[in-house]
Amino acid sequence: MARVSDLGIDLGTSNVLIYQKGKGIVLRQPAVVAIERTTKKVLAVGTEAYKMIGRTPGNVLAIRPFRQGVVSDFELANTMLRNFMSQLIGKRFFARPRVVLSVPTGVNESEKSNIVSILYDAGVKRTQLLDRPIAAAMGVGMDFRKPYGCMIVDMGAGVTDIAVLASGMVIEAASVCYGGDYFDDAIIRYLRKKHNLLIGERTAEEVKITIGSAVPPTSGMSCEVTGRSLLSGLPKTQTIHATEIYEAIKDAVADLIESIQSVLERTPPQLASDIFEDGIVLSGGAASLAGLPEAIYGALHIPCGVADDPQTSVVLGCGRVLDDFNAYKNILTDSRRGVVR
Repeated sequence: MARVSDLGIDLGTSNVLIYQKGKGIVLRQPAVVAIERTTKKVLAVGTEAYKMIGRTPGNVLAIRPFRQGVVSDFELANTMLRNFMSQLIGKRFFARPRVVLSVPTGVNESEKSNIVSILYDAGVKRTQLLDRPIAAAMGVGMDFRKPYGCMIVDMGAGVTDIAVLASGMVIEAASVCYGGDYFDDAIIRYLRKKHNLLIGERTAEEVKITIGSAVPPTSGMSCEVTGRSLLSGLPKTQTIHATEIYEAIKDAVADLIESIQSVLERTPPQLASDIFEDGIVLSGGAASLAGLPEAIYGALHIPCGVADDPQTSVVLGCGRVLDDFNAYKNILTDSRRGVVR
């Protein structure tokens, strides 16, 4: 029986994206599993589980098996990936594909081993690892193999990878927690403190997308937000203005910018000069926050832009490796034997 085409996988905190060689992106689903609280029975995976977030009865939990680039629940991660892989390869055991998997900069060897084990159980024959910043840079079309500095900031829900690349390698990098979830948590805390309004993660994300901004908003945008009153315990709808959400997340944005500056300060001067000239590229789903390039430019005076489709940058980079494996095999790490040569 023919083997399924090789796959490129982006295991994000909030979404899983899979690229199949010759077909492009074949799966894009939320990284969520819904279980029954007492029996731990799996009720839904992916999109159907995501719909349950904030809308489930007390006996149902909607859980993300990955947090900040690592496995937070091994069993549920296994269940989720088995479900996704079965959608692609079915029950054809002998059709086990090979995989290029992106991993955040800060993931240690033990955490990498856990993820590789889960993929093997889910039906993968062999996993080769690709640094997430390199995958993102490839996905946005950066030519980082020249002796010329370039900078990518890949912003996921749980982790932001900041990296300076040159001569085909990572020169300086940092993996920080200032991603989409960090902004959402700031919004939740702000509304709780100012309006005595308790909202969930999903509502906070919707507010951020609708009226969130990393710079002071120039319009009087607002939206209606429904949560639970901390005073009465009853449902409450509150009008929230864009200026309030800016106030809620401005410190979180400042933390992100400080991390970018820290990486630049450790970068060799000539490569840093290249970046000041050519700018910074933002990728990842959280990079879509309105005004973020302007906020970075205002603080660092470096041009900054967002990838055309930031959420797919990493998985497209994995796909680019699959499509021309011999040209890029030197940047992969084999999960069994070290660097592939």
